[in-house]
Amino acid sequence: MNKLYIKITADLSNDAFIRSTVAAFCVELNPTVEQIEDIKTAVSEAFTNCVIHGYENSKGNYVYIDLCVDDGKLSIIISDGGKGIENVEKAMEPFFTTKPDEERSGMGFTLMKTFMDEMRVDSTPGKGTTVTMVKIIAKEVA
Repeated sequence: MNKLYIKITADLSNDAFIRSTVAAFCVELNPTVEQIEDIKTAVSEAFTNCVIHGYENSKGNYVYIDLCVDDGKLSIIISDGGKGIENVEKAMEPFFTTKPDEERSGMGFTLMKTFMDEMRVDSTPGKGTTVTMVKIIAKEVA
């Protein structure tokens, strides 16, 4: 088992760093290029949601990322201490967005669910949101 914990400023300029770091961290599982791209997309969506929706782009906040590689799977937990989500079920509907004037597509959670093997969202209004995702990296049979 291998673990990594990241506490990073909630700033959109950190998105590329987070995507690359998570991709590099799971290399020991020997993922395909497609699997790496899926992971990077899901991580980017989760991180961006923390910054834009959780903290509403306010300064001085952090996003917390826990990574674990174990027995052929990558577990990713991304959380914030932001405003939380009133109705998680509604927020997970395709095309639902709370920021239509900012040209948000409302597809973040849908993309995360599509690209990962498991995905769960836990949120408490006023306390923050945690997205837990798992990607299973199939090992080649010799």
